[in-house]
Amino acid sequence: QVQLVESGGGLVQVGGSLRLSCAPSGYTTWRYQMGWYRQAPGKEREFVARIEWNGDDAEYAESVKGRFTISRDDERHTHNTVYLQMNGLKPDDTAIYYCHSAVGTTGYWGQGTQVTVSS
Repeated sequence: QVQLVESGGGLVQVGGSLRLSCAPSGYTTWRYQMGWYRQAPGKEREFVARIEWNGDDAEYAESVKGRFTISRDDERHTHNTVYLQMNGLKPDDTAIYYCHSAVGTTGYWGQGTQVTVSS
């Protein structure tokens, strides 16, 4: 069974940085996409960033471009931890951040980690 374990959330001041981690387990293939979504209070869950299994292709929401960076460990053919480096944090970035992984049409979610940006 696929599991995604997140860590790294917390409280930070405006302009600060945090790094989220997501460690997958249970996959029997290397070719899965990893990404991050977030959900703020009273809002729908929204896409933040994603990266392909080989780390060669990444995509970002417009609201985080230039501030957030998604990456994977370099070691190939292992279940690599995925990171979301968040710089220049703003109050609007406050949300629960969820790790997401997908193979074809099958997706999995982590339990979520809280990120709070205080002004």
